Amino acid sequence: MTPIKRHNALQPISHDHHHALLVSWKIRMGLRKSIEPERVKGFCDFFYASHLADHFALEEKYIFPVLGGKHELIRKALADHHRLSALFSQEHADVETLARIEKELEEHVRFEERILFDEIQKMATEEQLNLVAIAHSAGKEDIKNIERWEDEFWL
Repeated sequence: MTPIKRHNALQPISHDHHHALLVSWKIRMGLRKSIEPERVKGFCDFFYASHLADHFALEEKYIFPVLGGKHELIRKALADHHRLSALFSQEHADVETLARIEKELEEHVRFEERILFDEIQKMATEEQLNLVAIAHSAGKEDIKNIERWEDEFWL
């Protein structure tokens, strides 16, 4: 596939998406190695609380309004966010739930990067894109914090 050229304001969000794909890969590796589900769930909880919930909020507040809540791509993205939040928020996760998180997270990121963000990029004004860039950088923890998880079950 040809790399997608992202507007500078959306590049940090795309970097976040890259890290989410790594999280998905780590979950997949943990499942392949038959790691205890609670160990993988601990990592999922950390990722959701320290990054993903805020990422979803930023997209919903600053990016999705570019197309509007009635647009079919936005409805799909919001449904994905809702479903993923519900999966991540389950108190206990079994192998099946973790497999769903892994699969749905990867599919969602690929949808946003390959389809939704292309449409957003076509329709957004410079002012809207600048608001995204400002919101992303304002008081946001570095995504690299997810790399501090000490239980590297995926190795």
